Amino acid sequence: MVTISKANDVVTLINVFTVEPENQQRLVDMLVEATEKTMKKLPGFVSANIHKSADGLRVANYAQWRRREDFEAMLKNPEATTHMKPIMEIAKFDAHLYELVESTPAP
Repeated sequence: MVTISKANDVVTLINVFTVEPENQQRLVDMLVEATEKTMKKLPGFVSANIHKSADGLRVANYAQWRRREDFEAMLKNPEATTHMKPIMEIAKFDAHLYELVESTPAP
């Protein structure tokens, strides 16, 4: 389970994919499959959370990795790149690593 806390020493990937509405669920399924088959087995993987927008045009992945180096190693992993190639054929993406600055829970 994902924990969003300043005390949690992780790097966060926020990747927003843009997709045609008819491909949104297909993209979600591809990301879930990639996570289950490959990503979660890689060193440093903490969590992945796939979200789809109500308008059908976007899919967001909020993922956590132990270290930047673990995330960068994933980008070079042949199994991971095998999953990403067909994803890149149906979607554009905007991916960045983030550091949590603040998290405010409900009272």
